[in-house]
Amino acid sequence: MSKSLITRRDFLRSISDSARHSLVVLSLPSIALATQQARAAQNAGRNLVNLNSNEAAELEAIAARIMPTDETPGAREAGVIYFMDNVLGEERSEVLPALRKGLSDLQAVANARFGSDLLNSLSDADLDTLLAEIEDSSFFGTVRYLTIAGMFTNPVHGGNQEEIGWQLIGFEDNHAWSPPFGYYDAEYMETGE
Repeated sequence: MSKSLITRRDFLRSISDSARHSLVVLSLPSIALATQQARAAQNAGRNLVNLNSNEAAELEAIAARIMPTDETPGAREAGVIYFMDNVLGEERSEVLPALRKGLSDLQAVANARFGSDLLNSLSDADLDTLLAEIEDSSFFGTVRYLTIAGMFTNPVHGGNQEEIGWQLIGFEDNHAWSPPFGYYDAEYMETGE
């Protein structure tokens, strides 16, 4: 399945849907702080702090199906797992047991159905099948929400490496937009009032 540019409306709808089913809802300042700390950890080559290596590999596999790599980079290349690890720290540590349980339950289903309890060893099609079955769960909603947040944050603060997410939605980061900004500003610029 190939990605195409998504509309801003589709993007905002997906964030809203993700937040509704998520165990974690973040404010813009908390996203900025988490991504900044995640970027610093990744750049320093530090290990993940809150997730063990198995959990990180499994959650990254899920994130990579939510925002897959094809002709454009996806969640893996954007470093979303570092964002997730950071967000699931001390302030939201109460969410981590629920995510671990959801991950364990999904691994058990994968083992029963496909003979492997490692999600990252499943084919994309098999993992997609499992994820489609839990699409309305709080576990999936949380992972989806964190994937989207990590994918589209300002790269200055972490996540969204090389503006991968912004390129997907066609966002241009202009620190200062040139006037006129809209029809109402054009009139102001002409009359000065």
